[in-house]
Amino acid sequence: MYIKRYMTVNPCAAGPTTTIAGASELLSENNCRHLPIVDEETRLLGMVTDRDLRSACPSILTAPQALTPEQLEVAGQPVSRIMSRDIVTLNPLSTLDDALLLLDRKKVGALPVLTDDGRLAGIFSTRDLLQAYRRLFGLGERGSALISVRDDGRPRPLSRLVRVLEEHDIHFSRISRRGGEQGGSGAESGGGAVIYVRVNTFNLHAVRQALEQAGFIMLDQGD
Repeated sequence: MYIKRYMTVNPCAAGPTTTIAGASELLSENNCRHLPIVDEETRLLGMVTDRDLRSACPSILTAPQALTPEQLEVAGQPVSRIMSRDIVTLNPLSTLDDALLLLDRKKVGALPVLTDDGRLAGIFSTRDLLQAYRRLFGLGERGSALISVRDDGRPRPLSRLVRVLEEHDIHFSRISRRGGEQGGSGAESGGGAVIYVRVNTFNLHAVRQALEQAGFIMLDQGD
């Protein structure tokens, strides 16, 4: 679950003297929205987004001959004049959860990933995050299904549930518990806790049977 396994390596980057027009071209050519600004040793100096560029020069995509003298002057300014310098970063050993919390807290679409000495190692975007969780939990794979199970209130429910799944050779990629004593409203189970499991099987009937034989209740959709 480390960032280094899912980040975009060797991201498109620019130097501080790159013009605003040049930065816009880089983003367009590389089909990206975030541009790290680095020095000659690839140490991070700042970040520029496509929104920053549009704000600085709304007509940046217009043909040069159609730009006014004022717009041409702005387009020719170094990108360092508009880049953000107060940047939140990740390191390659940051986790996906670290990235999720930072992306949400800072309301940004991507975070640069730096080595211990401040050099740019990659960039991690919300798209990378979605793809990482999709791969990690097998979302979209054939036979992948998220089921919910009512916690029966007996001790060690997760351990017992895992044991049942393994004994019946039911593959799963995620298990979590919400509600009850561990927090949450528990509304889905009428006040108790609910255990969510992502299983990888086409035979959900066999899953239900195995769980019920062990004393668990598999909730139907809408319960």
